[in-house]
Amino acid sequence: MDDAADAMKVEWREWGQAAFDRAQETDQPILLSITAKWCGWCQTMDATTYARPRIAAIANHDFVPIRVDADRHPRVRDRYNAGGFPSTVVLTPSGRLVAAGSYLDPEQMGDLLERSLEEWRSTGEEAGQVPPSLKNREPPSGSLTEDVERFINGQVEAQFDEEHAGWGTEEKFPMPDTIEFALKRQPERAKRTLDALRAALFDDHDGGFFRHAGDPDWSNPTREKLLDVNAGLLRAFANGYLTTGDDTYRRTASRTVDYLVQTLWTGDGFGNSQQPGEYFERPTDERSTAEAPPIDETCYAGPNAMAAAALTRYAAYTDDETARRYASETLSFLETSLLDGGVVSHCATGCESGILTGQAAALRAYVTASQVLDPAYVETARAIADATIERLQTEGGAFRDGPEAGPGLLDTALYPIDDNARLANALVDLHVMTDEDSYHGAAVGAIEAFAGAAERMGPQVAGYGTAAARVLRHPLVIAVGTDPGEDLHRAALRMADHEKVVIPDSSAIEPGHAALLTAEGAMGDAQDPPSLADLVAEYELAE
Repeated sequence: MDDAADAMKVEWREWGQAAFDRAQETDQPILLSITAKWCGWCQTMDATTYARPRIAAIANHDFVPIRVDADRHPRVRDRYNAGGFPSTVVLTPSGRLVAAGSYLDPEQMGDLLERSLEEWRSTGEEAGQVPPSLKNREPPSGSLTEDVERFINGQVEAQFDEEHAGWGTEEKFPMPDTIEFALKRQPERAKRTLDALRAALFDDHDGGFFRHAGDPDWSNPTREKLLDVNAGLLRAFANGYLTTGDDTYRRTASRTVDYLVQTLWTGDGFGNSQQPGEYFERPTDERSTAEAPPIDETCYAGPNAMAAAALTRYAAYTDDETARRYASETLSFLETSLLDGGVVSHCATGCESGILTGQAAALRAYVTASQVLDPAYVETARAIADATIERLQTEGGAFRDGPEAGPGLLDTALYPIDDNARLANALVDLHVMTDEDSYHGAAVGAIEAFAGAAERMGPQVAGYGTAAARVLRHPLVIAVGTDPGEDLHRAALRMADHEKVVIPDSSAIEPGHAALLTAEGAMGDAQDPPSLADLVAEYELAE
């Protein structure tokens, strides 16, 4: 438990079977509090609502109180999130939902507890319902056609904020996957969004990005900084630089690298977040004498894998040695500490293993590294892909979010579209790198499993559109007959298509040469960067 929980009067239990057994034995409902170390409102609720003796007495006497860290238990978060953090949830002993809210003041909390307790005592398990996240268990499958990308592209255009840039009518989140989708299909909207993000959420003093903006004009930003957000935006700004050549994007990416390695690096991997605080409200000239907010030094697999992939991308486009070094060290940390036979542990102690969010991020990291740093990384990518397909892919093609086991409703399958899309994207790359059709088949299954809902998808899942396009159409593939780091390989990585695949040290290509691998076979013969650029331009014109 964290220090805030230790100081409270509520006797919180850890998430686990023992707590659910206790609820069954005592015939009591569960009070589930989902918080995060970076969540300022969570700390406020601890210091006010949960500190009230009356609230603590009801929670301890009439409920089984459970405290969950949203980052440590992402599958619990995804089932019971009540629209933000903190999430305040009442469950039956079987894990079904009785009531839910977010931040509650003492009066609101008292009302929730009393109403929930009365309902539980009146109807028992019938008081509970399946959470909204689990109500539509099977994803809506359909045929994979060009329409999938077209539908999503239309929504990315229709829901774009023409006045302020980005997507969202009440608050603004960065949405790096949507930016990258737009970079290739609606580049001006992507660039406007990168510019708005840079102006509103980037910390010019310490580097790194804040998590989101509270208002649609990108004002009122929250002040926490998360590893996964910064990894996603490092990748998006690096790809923005690749696509446009705008050095502002490179400089922003470089400052983000500095933030990751100077602030979040723990010596093993990257810590998960930096808390908000009054420090970030100070004028920048006063910060040098102030103490910065603390870091959550827990190294979670998924965000670290995202950081490794983003650092690798940035190094590919810039030859930045700091990015290359920390990408390699993070990959080494993952492989030695959190990987076992292709199964990824979410963290070193007290976490689940083999959950989709970590498997997908790790696969993407190693398949990216095999294109940029060392082709040998492809073997680790194979092991991760094989374990994920074997353990998590269903007969319908979709991937579950984790094992069908665990307390509460963790044994009820959830199919997150974002992680299915990320995994499918990485499987496309792995298929190209290995020429093993089973990986392409697994990617097709994952995309077709959701294709029936394509007309209803919004810009928030544009990453699914990217994956659908790359699964359906052969991406640009550049095979290079040189070792990584040689001029022809570096030139291939810098061709301005961030959805391409580069195969270094390819046995299919004459040493010292490069060619494009199309669905019809090898195309062209390049022996230097200019001739490779001409070859890619010819291919793009034909497309």
